[in-house]
Amino acid sequence: MSVEPLEIYLEEREVARGLRHDVRVGLTAHPKWLPPKWFYDARGSELFEEITRLPEYYPTRAERAVLAARADEIAATSGAKTLIELGSGSSEKTRLLLDAFARRGDLGTFVPLDVSVSALRQSTAEIAADYPALRVRGIVGDFTRQLDRLPTGGRRLVVFLGGTIGNLAPDERAGFLAAMRAALEPGDWLLIGTDLVKDPAVLVPAYDDEAGVTAEFNRNVLRVINRELGADFDPEAFRHVAIWDAEREWIEMRLRATRPMRVRVLDLVVDFAEGEELRTEISAKFRRAGIEAELGAAGFVTRHLWTDDDGLFAVTLAQAG
Repeated sequence: MSVEPLEIYLEEREVARGLRHDVRVGLTAHPKWLPPKWFYDARGSELFEEITRLPEYYPTRAERAVLAARADEIAATSGAKTLIELGSGSSEKTRLLLDAFARRGDLGTFVPLDVSVSALRQSTAEIAADYPALRVRGIVGDFTRQLDRLPTGGRRLVVFLGGTIGNLAPDERAGFLAAMRAALEPGDWLLIGTDLVKDPAVLVPAYDDEAGVTAEFNRNVLRVINRELGADFDPEAFRHVAIWDAEREWIEMRLRATRPMRVRVLDLVVDFAEGEELRTEISAKFRRAGIEAELGAAGFVTRHLWTDDDGLFAVTLAQAG
């Protein structure tokens, strides 16, 4: 078992500074917004894990089905010596890939990258214990900023699962994919999960479940701001809203004020009118042609695109050109 000390490129003070910046910019914008990364404190991560098990939430099950069916093919095609996972969390689905590489005996190093020191400490220890032949090298960083910190050498496979790329606006996606390509050598690989456009009757309930777990998850961002920045939001005074934007082909999660409110945070006084909405997440959905076009524009060549049997979710294997 080989677990290397965590490489920390994102200090707690940087995280706090980022939160202050995003709150100041987002809450003074018109309309107001906050980025979704601030959902994920310990409670937010627990709630999201609960969401992935809800009957309405198909993406996790659909992506897992693709990986289970194609992991051996992915390992054989890429021939990777180093597997890098962005936004790794618990690396639960990635174990399907690690198992496939273990069967081949090709993989030498696993590099999970995540913003959470505690999550990485736990996951790297567990992975190293379960895959004793593997060198495990955790990196604490933000995948939108620390791609230049990825290890070099050998054939690499970068894994970006969960449809997380859909949380980025189109210009942000283009910038991220260009930076990803710049961090890789020709012949390296990218495996990316993307949720597909489908009937809103399937899409919307995945973000607005009957049990209200997603609503609690959405309001958790306000609790994070209260705790970390001394704000005085009343989370229960905001109603969770999930809307399908057919023109942009994305889901928007919002928090709608149920009454007029005045919130104090940092040195700001932020007023909410009754019915005013705060956008907390976009989750873009994709079509095959769009996935290939965005990857191609960044310098990747799509080698395989697989979907689950119901065509709900896609996993694409692309190579740096």
